[in-house]
Amino acid sequence: MSHYEQRLEKDLEHIRGEVSDLATSVKQAVKNSIHALLTANQDLASATILGDGPINRKMREIDSLCHQFIAVHLPSAGHLRLMSSVIRINIILERVGDYAVTISRELQRIDGAPDKRLAQGIELLADEVQLMLKQAIASFDEDNAELARGTIAMSAQVDNTVSGLYEELLDEQAKWSLIERFAVFSVYHRLERIADQAKNLCEQTIFTVSGEGKANKVYQILFIDDDNSCLSQLAEAVARKHFPESGKYVSAAGREAAETLSSGLTEFIDSHGMDASKAKPKAYDMTPAELNRFHVIVSLKAPVSSYIDKIPFQTTALNWKLTSVPEDCACSDQDFESIHRELSVLIKDMMMLLRGEDAA
Repeated sequence: MSHYEQRLEKDLEHIRGEVSDLATSVKQAVKNSIHALLTANQDLASATILGDGPINRKMREIDSLCHQFIAVHLPSAGHLRLMSSVIRINIILERVGDYAVTISRELQRIDGAPDKRLAQGIELLADEVQLMLKQAIASFDEDNAELARGTIAMSAQVDNTVSGLYEELLDEQAKWSLIERFAVFSVYHRLERIADQAKNLCEQTIFTVSGEGKANKVYQILFIDDDNSCLSQLAEAVARKHFPESGKYVSAAGREAAETLSSGLTEFIDSHGMDASKAKPKAYDMTPAELNRFHVIVSLKAPVSSYIDKIPFQTTALNWKLTSVPEDCACSDQDFESIHRELSVLIKDMMMLLRGEDAA
């Protein structure tokens, strides 16, 4: 190994060591913030808040080291990917430290420790999130892309936990003050953001190891109407044809599913190059966890809330009022054509908002 290569490896090792130290400090800050909140330990909360100063300074030092490394070594390929990832991970860790500070500050809003039921929710979510953060950091330290991918998969469970906890906060029978509810909501939100940042860290690890960029998000869309005999079926078919890579689409009846599709719908779908082979009216029959996976629920008849009692906290509900639907809902080929055009525009607008210009 040449002198230059020795210098390069030494500088890389130094930067990695600094990132590891920063990650250790951030993990401890998150752990301390949760412990302080659950035990009403104001001294520990204050220490965590003040400890954000050294974390921020370390972040700036690492940023400077990375730019010095780039200027001195003019890296390429793997080394350049590593520097790019470290710069992003540096920011990710600093943000996680900020979330720990916010959690610590929420103790000041609560008179003592949270209610036992709320504390159990915080502890459950914190355990899941801290495991994600721990594994995300380990995946980077070990250049382990498989561990990173496995950790990203854990985010679905965190999302389900968060959704359930948000619903619990709305319990009108619970004797929690408005201040306590807001404080715990803030804690849930910060823990959720820590999980998001752990996922981002894993994506940087995968990029460093393999060069794979962040995959485009695939959106889960549910189309719903009264009986799933026509409008929601056609919306699903249109979305599948025009935006197959951007989303996964499902349609369902909000009330009672029809026995058959509307007369002529199958032929119309087939004639427009869409797939009607699996089209069959089906009732809405989903568990809260299954419903929680949808990013958007689109109603094509009554409001979404008339079909679904509890819309997941992180799901967006849209109510589309189609102007081209006959009052008696008996559609001719011309009616199908008008509905098709209207749905095509609405679906395109929605997917462009969700995915941008690369929606496909």
